[in-house]
Amino acid sequence: MKFKNKTVFITGASRGIGKAIGLRLAREGAQVVVAAKSVEEHPRLGGTIFTAAAEMDAAGGKGLPIQLDIRFEDQIKAAVEKTVSVFGGIDILVNNASAIALTSTEQTDVRKFDLMHDINVRGTFLMTQACIPYLRKGNNPHILTLSPPLNLHPKWLAPHIAYTLSKFNMSMMTLAWAEELKKDGIAANALWPRTTIDTAAVRNLLGGEALAKMSRTPEILADAAAIIFGKEAASCTGNLFLDETLFAAEGITDLTKYSVVPGAKLFTDLFVDPA
Repeated sequence: MKFKNKTVFITGASRGIGKAIGLRLAREGAQVVVAAKSVEEHPRLGGTIFTAAAEMDAAGGKGLPIQLDIRFEDQIKAAVEKTVSVFGGIDILVNNASAIALTSTEQTDVRKFDLMHDINVRGTFLMTQACIPYLRKGNNPHILTLSPPLNLHPKWLAPHIAYTLSKFNMSMMTLAWAEELKKDGIAANALWPRTTIDTAAVRNLLGGEALAKMSRTPEILADAAAIIFGKEAASCTGNLFLDETLFAAEGITDLTKYSVVPGAKLFTDLFVDPA
């Protein structure tokens, strides 16, 4: 029960990667804040903050559902205050909530541009800002942001520059926080998958069932996050981790259990050059 009574605040935790990380930590006793917008079931997405929190309870932890749209600073502050009033503090923040639109410059509607930057950049910044005072008092405090290594090859810039800008900003903030918060003993790292992950975004926006079958399950990132959170914050900070590289450093090279279809050819994710 490595994470027993640790409070973990996860944005976008009602489904997908955020929920998988929450469940992984809940199985080891964590108190998980399920912070997301979904309070009613969506036919194409599934899951709400309430169903996810119930799963955290069933897994052996404690789930706290909080409706939150990180575009709004007042909602962020209220969510953090509620977390502290219920659990007494915050030990881990997972910046998972994100918006995506893989469109060229001419095809990018200004509302989509604003949405990605409001959530991915501004929301991540404000969420972290609000949690820092409590992380400073936390037990081995970590900030983990779901964003990629900084890869400035033009092939990652030209096709969808608006989205790329927003995700790279998340990674740059991670590097900044690692240095800024080093004196406070707060770790800041980013995590990104080498392959696509079977999520609602992959199934509904990117490649449908065909791409989902060439992907890994969200549990690979959940297990990777658990490895990061198990390390001393003072010595594990300022990294833009790829999941495979992180596992390899731990001596774990057989990742077949994470494939949606065992033995299937895996599709390399955005911002990652082929191995």
